[in-house]
Amino acid sequence: MASCNSLLSEEQFLCPICLDVFTRPVSTPCGHNFCMPCISSYWDDGVVCRCPVCKETFQRRPDLKVNTFISELASQFVSLQVNDAHMWEPVQQRTSEGEVLCDICTDTQQTAVKSCLECLTSYCGDHLEPHHRAAGLKRHTLVEPVSGLENRICKKHARLLTRVCRTDNAVLCDICAGGAKHNNHNDITVQQAYEEAMATWEEAKGEMQALIKERLQAVRDMKEAVDKSETETKDVIAESVRALTELVSEIQQSQTELVQVIEERQKAAEEQAGAFSLSVEQEITELRSTVMKMSELRGTEDYLDFLVSKQATSLLHPAMNSLTFSFDRHVDIHRVRNCLGKAVPRVRKLLEEMNGEMRELFGSADLGGDSMLRCYIVDILLDPDTAHPQLVVSDDRRQVRYNVGSAPSGNPTRNANAFNAHYAVLGNTALSTYKFYFEVFVGGKSEWCLGLVKESIERNGVIPRRPGCGLWAVWFLDGRFETFCNPNVPIHYCQVERVGVFVRYESDSIHFYNVETATEIYEFTNCSFTEKLYPYLNPCDNEYGSNLDPMIIVPVIQSKG
Repeated sequence: MASCNSLLSEEQFLCPICLDVFTRPVSTPCGHNFCMPCISSYWDDGVVCRCPVCKETFQRRPDLKVNTFISELASQFVSLQVNDAHMWEPVQQRTSEGEVLCDICTDTQQTAVKSCLECLTSYCGDHLEPHHRAAGLKRHTLVEPVSGLENRICKKHARLLTRVCRTDNAVLCDICAGGAKHNNHNDITVQQAYEEAMATWEEAKGEMQALIKERLQAVRDMKEAVDKSETETKDVIAESVRALTELVSEIQQSQTELVQVIEERQKAAEEQAGAFSLSVEQEITELRSTVMKMSELRGTEDYLDFLVSKQATSLLHPAMNSLTFSFDRHVDIHRVRNCLGKAVPRVRKLLEEMNGEMRELFGSADLGGDSMLRCYIVDILLDPDTAHPQLVVSDDRRQVRYNVGSAPSGNPTRNANAFNAHYAVLGNTALSTYKFYFEVFVGGKSEWCLGLVKESIERNGVIPRRPGCGLWAVWFLDGRFETFCNPNVPIHYCQVERVGVFVRYESDSIHFYNVETATEIYEFTNCSFTEKLYPYLNPCDNEYGSNLDPMIIVPVIQSKG
């Protein structure tokens, strides 16, 4: 092979047009050789078909075929060129010292000096010797040592994979590249493909690193926002507790002072009344003594003695004007009541305004675009197999409506899992997680029923409307709400368009919300969930007016607005 290689020069295998080693070489009728893509492109750009070397003109464009002999010679030439070994360096898997070891050595592996493309084996100098001596082995193609030869050889032609077809994204040998399957395809050398791939990967790597940086920054920003929110939350809680505690303390102080003042005024009034009573009693005693003396004088017949005694008795008559005392606490009590009657409602109104603003704030936060409830949102589809025969479930399985008349032709027979007494359909997913939330658009429907049922709910027949029936639902009809399990008892009055259902499975409760106003419609408590739950939708019939609009499960992607 070495002597053969010494007779061949690189110029013999270069295309006169691209000045590179032949790719799918073809021979023109004038005897010159070119790469098929090169000569085809050359003729496509010209008015006449002319040989680029001798300028011979052909009246008809020659139908060129790949010259397999020249193709094989060019391939062998490339394989035998030591200087071309750099083409393989980017993908060679050598030892830590950069050497390929002999595959034949059993004790201490020696460094390989050549690799055989036919044997798919690398040899050291000693084990390569049969390839120089044996006639059959001399015809084998030897190249510079390359590891993993089985992955570098064409399985069909046992030749080096030297080309990459861009059209089919395949690695080819020169024979594959010149065959009919890849004829007129865009192919390049392995090294060119490697360089292009590296350039593309570097660009992609840069983009990915930019994305990583962007996301890391987003995570840092989020952590900073959470930390700031935590600090602000602690501060506002402390401020709120302090302010409300001070307010409570002031109210208690006012209460204590008010009670003390009222009690002191009552005590003072009682003391005044006691003093008045004592004074009156003393006056009564004196008056009785005077009356007694006057009675005694009345029986005296001595005129002079009567007159003297009468004069002495008149001096004992008390000066009485204590009866002018007035005990009237009604005025003070009335003033206190009047003061409290004005002040307490004002304070209560302020507290109600504050609580209302808090409810509005936190209620809208629960149901708003970035709500806490929507952290638990689940994506639900309807299960057509459970639908009553007179219901129509949409193709995307998010809408259900009542169908007037008989069962639609698409559902001629009732499924064993379907409801036959209630115009109902279930969601396709059993729910038994810690918490979950979903929304249903009901629009302007005049009647509908929405809730959750236990997995074993009876579907063949009427579900009894009583507590413990296994269906926790609100029923809207005739402008009012009632629960399924407690009929004819209104629980809410209003028209809603979008209903949010929030289930706390761990605490056995279900909450129904008016999403638009962020207010609660009803809450089921102490439900005692023992089974998985399924969403229950009942669009109802036309008993309370036109009611053919569908109930629509709001998709997760749309539930942010």
